[in-house]
Amino acid sequence: MDALDQMRAFVRVAEQASFTRAAQALGWPRATVTLAVQGLEARLGTQLLHRTTRRVHLTEDGQSAYERCLELLDGVDDLGTLFRPATAPLTGRLRVDMPSALVVRLLSRLPEFLRQHPDLQVEFSANDQRVDLVREGFDCLIRVGHLQDSTLVARPIGQMRQLNAASPAYLAAHGVPHQLDDLRQGHCLVRYAVGGHHRPAAFEYLDAQGQTLELTLPHQLTVNSADAYQAGCLAGLGIIQAPESGLRPLMESGRLVEILPGWRAPSMPVNFLYASRRHLPRRVQFFMDWATEILSSFAYRIDNDSY
Repeated sequence: MDALDQMRAFVRVAEQASFTRAAQALGWPRATVTLAVQGLEARLGTQLLHRTTRRVHLTEDGQSAYERCLELLDGVDDLGTLFRPATAPLTGRLRVDMPSALVVRLLSRLPEFLRQHPDLQVEFSANDQRVDLVREGFDCLIRVGHLQDSTLVARPIGQMRQLNAASPAYLAAHGVPHQLDDLRQGHCLVRYAVGGHHRPAAFEYLDAQGQTLELTLPHQLTVNSADAYQAGCLAGLGIIQAPESGLRPLMESGRLVEILPGWRAPSMPVNFLYASRRHLPRRVQFFMDWATEILSSFAYRIDNDSY
């Protein structure tokens, strides 16, 4: 096996922290991956991985080799694209993780994208939680909200405006708040917790200077997905603050009511996230360009002018 394939195997094992998962990602037999890593260690004359029955992790030399292998493999990929026509077909598998609402939006336009690229396979994962992009084998993520992982590169898509909403049943039981102070009179929120991050339930709003302020309120329900967050509000379990895209149709049908329009939460940024490598495969670049155009043109307004 040549040095490039040995490096590819080693990089994938380091990223997956598993020989078995690396073999599955590469489509190689596990024994081939094992021999490739052993061959690279012999070639370099040093141990690159600590192996136990439960985990695999990089040695100090392995960390240095991993970073250098990434640079070399990216350089080889770049060399290949120099002589590949810009119109060459996209091939391979594309794996993207994003909130379920965005999956639904993109699926409605996906057939035309796949007709243009018939040799491409697309896998969408609908998820609101934090994921390990590299270890779980995603090419990129789409995330709504402020970013938490500084190790990933962010590409802005736009901003989602947020509205405050409650159900008619909730308002009948608790009263309609007309001023911010009214929220202190027996109102509560549906609490949204993501990625194990626990914080008090707070009503966010912008002051006259555009600064974000919070009013802590009680809650009885905590959820960890956008669908459950909306469902809790529909059930009359509290007030929510969520993107206009999902709330506007429910308001137009009368199932939810907008409240306190003068005290809206700040807009939520929408970003692509991807690993901090210099080179992105063409299929990922094309998908990001296509999805940005689709998401930025929605009538429910992902507002690029907010940047």
